Amino acid sequence: MTEQRIHITQGEYATASVPDVYISTLLGSCVSCCLWDPVAGVGGMNHMLLAKSPAATVRTLSGIHAMEMLINDLIKQGARKDRLSAKAFGGARMIKGLSDIGSQNAEFTVGYLSQECIPLVTQSLGGTHARTLRFWPATGRVMQKLTDTRVVDVETAPVAAPGHGVELF
Repeated sequence: MTEQRIHITQGEYATASVPDVYISTLLGSCVSCCLWDPVAGVGGMNHMLLAKSPAATVRTLSGIHAMEMLINDLIKQGARKDRLSAKAFGGARMIKGLSDIGSQNAEFTVGYLSQECIPLVTQSLGGTHARTLRFWPATGRVMQKLTDTRVVDVETAPVAAPGHGVELF
């Protein structure tokens, strides 16, 4: 049987209850929260860009919106909030010298889960590497791969001359 992949990006979430479906994403400073109800066999993952939204136009990228949308969709599919468990990933500091939005995203996620009494059973937050995730929502299984992308010091990073050293696809 071939597994089916659902890929999500910033501001998106996905849920599923089929064992051969997994949800994937790529994270830098963003955070993804994987929630699942093992009794109902349903789960989902979101991709949060910002802990808090600075304007109504980016509300869908904020943490509170992402968490509420994911939890509400899981409940519609038969999950119960008191049976949910969580795994959280991301929140890396990707560019040295700029604000550390990654740690703000991680702090929001941990705080939100604590406030809502949802146990955080696994976390891989912070650091300086991007992460690729695969989450099987029916079982709660997660695979994480740290990428070779490390923190970049914007003050000392070399600047390529226009048209040299950059390949677009």
